[in-house]
Amino acid sequence: MTMLFTSSYPSPLGPIILASDGTSLTGLWFEGQNHIPESISQAPTDHQLPVFGQACHWLDLYFAGHIPDFTPPLSPSGTPFQRSVWELLLTIPFGRTTTYGEIAAILARGKGIPTMSAQAVGSAISRNPISIIIPCHRVIGSHGQLTGYAGGVERKEALLRLEELNR
Repeated sequence: MTMLFTSSYPSPLGPIILASDGTSLTGLWFEGQNHIPESISQAPTDHQLPVFGQACHWLDLYFAGHIPDFTPPLSPSGTPFQRSVWELLLTIPFGRTTTYGEIAAILARGKGIPTMSAQAVGSAISRNPISIIIPCHRVIGSHGQLTGYAGGVERKEALLRLEELNR
């Protein structure tokens, strides 16, 4: 089993918990959000890991309204399907949104099948362990409505507003 380390970041939307395997970022959650692994509470804190410095710099740029020109090394843990969904999330540009259905259609085309469940995509997105950097907040409902976000819909709205103002 890989050793995990944690650190924290004081975001304008509330404290953020960072997790790392020592090399890559494995988690980024708003404190108190859904789907934080219980093992995180037992992980030792190490604010000196280079990946935490990179993640904090990325977040500083992001919350200042800039588009970071780098991504810290990421290593999210999930099923192959979840990872394929999260990879697609990384392609959504700053300040833009897409829908669960659009992501499902892209995945279906890639697999050579006629359709894929938008609900399955939504379930994978809800388990994204690296919020903000893997931008699950940029996925909205088919009619433009803001739907679930593990960190809270009010944070999703604030993140989208920040991106819209700084596009």
